[in-house]
Amino acid sequence: MTELLEGRGLDAERCYRAVASRDARFDGWFFTAVRTTGIYCRPSCPARTPLAGNVEFHPTAAGAQSAGFRACRRCRPDAVPGSPEWDVRADVVARAMRLIADGEVERSGVAGLAAALGYSERQLHRLVVGELGVGPLALARAQRAQTARVLLETTDLPVGDIAFAAGFASIRQFNDTVREVFATTPSALRGSRRPAAGPSGWLTLRLAARAPFCAPEVLLFLGGHAVAGLEEWDGETFSRVLDLPHGPGVVRLSPAADGTSVTARLRLAELRDLGVAVARCRHLLDLDADPLAVDEVLATDPALAGLVRAAPGRRVPTHPDAAEAAVRAVLGQHVSLAGARTFTARVLAAAGTPLPEPVGTLTHAFPRPEALVDADLAAVGLTGNRRRTVHALAAGLADGDVDLGPGADRVEAGRALLAVPGIGPWTVALVALRGLGDPDVWLPGDLALRRSLTALGSSDAEAATRWRPWRSYAVLHLWAMSAPTLFTRHPTPEVPS
Repeated sequence: MTELLEGRGLDAERCYRAVASRDARFDGWFFTAVRTTGIYCRPSCPARTPLAGNVEFHPTAAGAQSAGFRACRRCRPDAVPGSPEWDVRADVVARAMRLIADGEVERSGVAGLAAALGYSERQLHRLVVGELGVGPLALARAQRAQTARVLLETTDLPVGDIAFAAGFASIRQFNDTVREVFATTPSALRGSRRPAAGPSGWLTLRLAARAPFCAPEVLLFLGGHAVAGLEEWDGETFSRVLDLPHGPGVVRLSPAADGTSVTARLRLAELRDLGVAVARCRHLLDLDADPLAVDEVLATDPALAGLVRAAPGRRVPTHPDAAEAAVRAVLGQHVSLAGARTFTARVLAAAGTPLPEPVGTLTHAFPRPEALVDADLAAVGLTGNRRRTVHALAAGLADGDVDLGPGADRVEAGRALLAVPGIGPWTVALVALRGLGDPDVWLPGDLALRRSLTALGSSDAEAATRWRPWRSYAVLHLWAMSAPTLFTRHPTPEVPS
């Protein structure tokens, strides 16, 4: 899909061809604004294709809104998957986009966003506007509008409560934004919609994904790693506790009836955490990936071609918090999956944040680094070396020496992790893969990968270069060979002659 990008702009001719063919693969990559109607749409909008001379293209919905266009009520362009570009790229603009999606502007303003990235506000604004045409505030405003729409359509909350839950500073600001973005009032946007049926106190929404997508397999993988008290798997629905800015929340994820998305049921301590919760669920399920781009590269290798054909669109399930991923990776060093789950459950009970009341079998949010620094890990059965590594890692995370947040520099994060006693290249790679969501990670010395590579007649050294820039997805295909119980699709590898 990257051929759409021409320098820092969009290739209008290629974008128009995607619009003319109503190609859903490009939804989220860019937005089509029609000058004659004042509306912006997703590329796959079913409406009549506008004339090429009447359209312009924007890399973000915020850019279209700032140019004076309102969202199409028919194709709902704010409900598309996010651009996979922000997960792939490691530059400051991509890091800023990940932080904005995680609600950093809402929590600490543009000044806090810039500080988290190590830039001045002026520098950051110049970089973001130079590429996207709008600044961080406009991007955050578009996200607030999307959150407001979700709450209007999925809850029966009073409009005033929704305004503040979505992050608006006043009712007037909320009303003005809804009018500008959707060309209607909040009450009219809600219309006659009624919330989806479900338990009281729960929000139900759909998380879109790019096809092909196998939700049961992603959820099975997560369920196979479920830790008692933190996560739950019943064979269809994966549930877990999310550590959110304003209190722990619970999410239940299950395959949607349409087969191309996931149904999320959320129970939040405060509704203003909705946007953050959705962003972390999308990260958890790798929903913003570009599966066709991944499969196109991996399928060119004869060793992987059969695996890719048997499991198109395979995703890389992650953790909603990379700090959690790092601690769990340390706890899982040199032990079986069952052993890792046992140790993690003990640490959770000893230092996790308890829920106000259990939700099914869910009882705690994962321990924050500050709680782990002083936790008595000997009582949970960890060896001396393992205890020292967890304590050192927690201290580094707590004081900022190790940054694993959504806007972290992945290279610097790897260096900081390697400086922690007891953490080596395999653990660093696993954190990058399942914590930071880096799409191009290889796990050096991983025994499961070695078994699969041997069956394919390949080697570690060859794999480390052949499958760039999508080595993380190659890892999942190879894991499916060596650990079939964690996957629903079990291909027979084709060994090259």
